[in-house]
Amino acid sequence: MKFGFVIPFGDPPLVVELAQEIEAAGWDAAFGWETIYFADPWVMLGAMAVTTERVRLGTLLTPPSRRRPWKLASEVATVDRLSNGRAVLAVGLGALETGFAEVGEETGKKERAALMDETLELMDRFWSGEPFRHDGASFASTGPRIEANRSGRCSGRGRRSGP
Repeated sequence: MKFGFVIPFGDPPLVVELAQEIEAAGWDAAFGWETIYFADPWVMLGAMAVTTERVRLGTLLTPPSRRRPWKLASEVATVDRLSNGRAVLAVGLGALETGFAEVGEETGKKERAALMDETLELMDRFWSGEPFRHDGASFASTGPRIEANRSGRCSGRGRRSGP
């Protein structure tokens, strides 16, 4: 069994320091909190990646429905490369009370689930290194390759649970 530590909101330098302490204490992973109104979690994870050596790093959780697929794929791939393959992408719909409506983001669960699925499909395709064309319900792309970890691709994704 593996154990991860969730770091709540915090000043970025403090969060990076906490990640080092989490690693020193023997935890298996350090997870940052992703919010709409605070420091970018993937930037903080990049800083955590270059100051730790062993712990897996990720968010708890990233709602892909609020992110552009190519931007999120680039951010995750960057953290994965900086950490030598320790990035973890945990995804979900996100809690509505975290500010979706206040910034004009989609609030319907069905619509957010569809955005999440399309985003994850595109991320897989960006990381594949293969040319592609995507004309989806929400996004279109001619498929530039996004450099993944040193092995040539990010570790893929699991299956979505639920309906």
